[in-house]
Amino acid sequence: MAQTGPRPNIVVIFVDDMGYSDIGCYGSRIQTPNLDGMAARGIRFSQFYNTPRCCPSRAALLTGLYPHQAGIGHMVGDYGKPGYRGFLNDRCATIAEALRLGGYRTLMSGKWHVGEQRPHWPVDRGFDQHVGLISGASNYWKLDTQRQMAVNGDPFVPEGDGFYMTDFITDRAVDFIGRYGGDADTPFFLYTAYTAPHWPLHAWPEDIERYRGTYACGWDAVRDERLARQIETGIIQDKWPMTPRDPKAPPWAEVGDKEALDLKMAVYAAQVDRMDQGVGRILAALREAGCEDNTLVMFLSDNGGCAEEIDRGEPGVPPGPKESFVSYGLPWANASNTPFRLYKHWVHEGGIATPFIAQWPAGIQAPGRTTHQVGHIIDVMATALDVAGVEHPAEVDGSPVQPLEGVSLRGILEDEPWEGHDVLYWEHEGNKAVRQGRWKLVCKHPGAWELYDMAADRTELNDLSDRHADKAAELAALYDVWARRCNVEPWPDVRG
Repeated sequence: MAQTGPRPNIVVIFVDDMGYSDIGCYGSRIQTPNLDGMAARGIRFSQFYNTPRCCPSRAALLTGLYPHQAGIGHMVGDYGKPGYRGFLNDRCATIAEALRLGGYRTLMSGKWHVGEQRPHWPVDRGFDQHVGLISGASNYWKLDTQRQMAVNGDPFVPEGDGFYMTDFITDRAVDFIGRYGGDADTPFFLYTAYTAPHWPLHAWPEDIERYRGTYACGWDAVRDERLARQIETGIIQDKWPMTPRDPKAPPWAEVGDKEALDLKMAVYAAQVDRMDQGVGRILAALREAGCEDNTLVMFLSDNGGCAEEIDRGEPGVPPGPKESFVSYGLPWANASNTPFRLYKHWVHEGGIATPFIAQWPAGIQAPGRTTHQVGHIIDVMATALDVAGVEHPAEVDGSPVQPLEGVSLRGILEDEPWEGHDVLYWEHEGNKAVRQGRWKLVCKHPGAWELYDMAADRTELNDLSDRHADKAAELAALYDVWARRCNVEPWPDVRG
């Protein structure tokens, strides 16, 4: 589409390990008024996808490619194969590189995790300025010794008793907006990547207290309540039955120490709450800078809720303070991903379905809508370039780069016809999936392909692979072609 009027600022807010139902407008009772307000003023997607893991999702968001094409088919380990180098390769352009070439100021606050060593840091890949984590998630109250932070290209270690990772990331984002939001001649791109609500369970005491006792009803009741709200608000259809409780999650009535389990979920909720407070501060900074109206803000998560069982803090310390280091565990992750199956790592809906909210007062038509169009994290870069009026570069620093796989979402934002994707693909640790229209072919490694009709059964309970064997074979063949094209290797052989 042709660019008219002043070019918008673009803000991407990316959160870590947050499930589909963990914010208010997607079914939760966690207090997220700022994200709920964004949805009311903008647009909410019911069928938006990420990849099932942190690093691949970041690679896809930053490059508009499937993660293996960008060199991050797994995490940050270098397996010496094109799709598994552990850093963004020289065959991709990042969203920051492209927008900077197009005249944007490019800024980042938060977690990178797509290249641990120079020259693979944010300032090496198109960002004018970066403050935050280079590595993966850390203790929220102090930097873990195996993690690293940076200010631009220099290592940085936070000091002082008042440090809390979520607030630090918000502070830097707000500072960037305060410094550059009033510059009408140079639009900015701001990538704000929170570690919240990734484990460990660390939160301010006052935030935790708001949720103590909220989850004493247990995960079964929470799942039922969230589904009811999702159906009421129209993001989930009532013809899709709730997935059964995970077999590894006991009935709430049978668990002991319910108070301790309630506290785990209360701290997790407090982490989401504090992140939403940060979103509110970012939106307020845009208003104060006079640029909210012409700023496109996009919010999403890197994967579904995380079922990893982590406990490596000081014995006897409850979740919350810096001495603790625990996760909320599989049963609460099952609730986070209501009403879907499985979690982070897997490519059933629980692993790859994300909230996606866009706000852009000057650009979004018919605000307050919920769209049921199917979008994907690879579309974020295509959308940003489209609204900015910037072409995807054919090369960066003399190296030719692959064309975008993503499709701009601008037609959806402007309430116009949108063709979207013919087919979408996923692979992580041998888990694989294909979605074409209403059909989804999915495999939990090392199992067999399953086929689901997503219009009738998005909760993936009725496997149709035997009844529609021809469709399953057709989609499997498409997957094989894609896997060869995009540098996907058999798992776990890739690790040697």
